[in-house]
Amino acid sequence: MSETILCLASYFKGGPFLEECKRLGMHTILVTTEKLAHEEWPLHAIDQLHTLPLPNLSKEPDITYTVSYLGREQEIHRIVALDDYDVETAARLREHLRLPGMGDTQARFFRDKLAMRMQARACGVLVPEFCSVINRPRLAEWMARVPAPWLLKPRGEASSMGIRMVHSAQEVWDALNALGDRQSFFLVERFVPGNVYHVDSLVWDGEIVSVAAHKYGLPPMTVYHGGGVFASTTLPHGGEEETALLAINRTTVAAMNMQRGVTHAEYIRAGEDGR
Repeated sequence: MSETILCLASYFKGGPFLEECKRLGMHTILVTTEKLAHEEWPLHAIDQLHTLPLPNLSKEPDITYTVSYLGREQEIHRIVALDDYDVETAARLREHLRLPGMGDTQARFFRDKLAMRMQARACGVLVPEFCSVINRPRLAEWMARVPAPWLLKPRGEASSMGIRMVHSAQEVWDALNALGDRQSFFLVERFVPGNVYHVDSLVWDGEIVSVAAHKYGLPPMTVYHGGGVFASTTLPHGGEEETALLAINRTTVAAMNMQRGVTHAEYIRAGEDGR
């Protein structure tokens, strides 16, 4: 009997992956939102297509009820997120159905900006100075010690979305008060100007089997907030920058303990000291 793979897609993407799953003989289930139902999904590669009247697939308990219901008649063996925003949802569902793959805690290393920084720093990866905003006295001490400007970052967004630059403690307090009950979902980080890079890896059985290092033309935050062309170039193979980035990336991927999957990690080369 073929295995069943259930794929989550809050955005229209992952068609080639679905086709490859079908080519490998798997029974494929796609769960997506109603607004994406009429996109050009590779229907020939999808055995079951289920749409939900939700803006995304993270709404609980709706998504857990839906996937658990699907599991009544068709045993589910794997759950895969086709989009970054579905990583944590897939992890929760694996925990609930007791399936292999990333669970809640490990998925946070790839989606929660506070968790990933704490894990990276604990494993010796150099990260900009940062602080959780949950405890006010600790945050006040941190702002008195670390020079501004700082970045107020949502812990769960992708790339540079939702990031705000702040220049004083009062500006931080005002921003947190405006966030109300949502303020614990943010962190504050020292702004480190410099060149920004990204390293993309394919990991299998804990080993990086394919990797490429790139340099952004403009930092993503500059483009997101100020406009411009979003672009990156592949670094020359064997060069000083690529060599340094691949070494840091090996440490980072090992720190996050990914066994199988793909990673996109961003690194800053500080203009002040070149680290």
